[in-house]
Amino acid sequence: MSLIELNNVIKNYVVGPNVVRALQGISFNINKNEYVAIMGPSGSGKSTLMNILGCLDTVSSGKYVLNGIDVSDMSDNELADIRNKEIGFVFQTFNLLPRYTAFDNVMLPLIYAGVKSGERIERTSQVIAAVGLAERSHHRPNELSGGQRQRVAIARALINNPSIILADEPTGNLDTKTSVEIMEIFEQIYQKGNTIIVVTHEDEIARYARRIIRLRDGLIESDTINEKPILI
Repeated sequence: MSLIELNNVIKNYVVGPNVVRALQGISFNINKNEYVAIMGPSGSGKSTLMNILGCLDTVSSGKYVLNGIDVSDMSDNELADIRNKEIGFVFQTFNLLPRYTAFDNVMLPLIYAGVKSGERIERTSQVIAAVGLAERSHHRPNELSGGQRQRVAIARALINNPSIILADEPTGNLDTKTSVEIMEIFEQIYQKGNTIIVVTHEDEIARYARRIIRLRDGLIESDTINEKPILI
């Protein structure tokens, strides 16, 4: 069953008197437990596509069905609810709250979801341990390395058992050694049955994925299976 279905998705932005055609008719499906990299040069439409896949933006025309739900014409409040339930985000800049500990940053989505206190604490403890940060869980972001902060972000993305982990340039602010460690965590998540979509401009990062979709000028340039992914 397809987890994501995009059918002739078009996204235009009006900038003053001009219309920017960011996506010009994108169609593809992503199944459950796929590991997909989305690539493309600056201006290719990959950031716009990520925003649509993440329900951060809506299509101008076409259809986007996520986990059986047509989200193409949803309101902002409906999209926010879908994001919290279905999508775990990992950003290049981590997007952690500086005054909160790692533990509290990870637990926050459970508070929004109305999960009871005891279950929140148990689930947060489990997911922080899963990314290898149990001993650092009560440190604030400024007391953690870049790699540790990204582990916190990954734990936060996992906390609601989302349908998709959507990662935007997840190693962009990390050195090579730490980047490998973070991609190893994504591989472990994938092996447990999760669906992962990584938006990246780095070929080395895309090589961890099992499928690579390349965009150019708002269109799909290629959609290929990666026959030799990097394995841990």
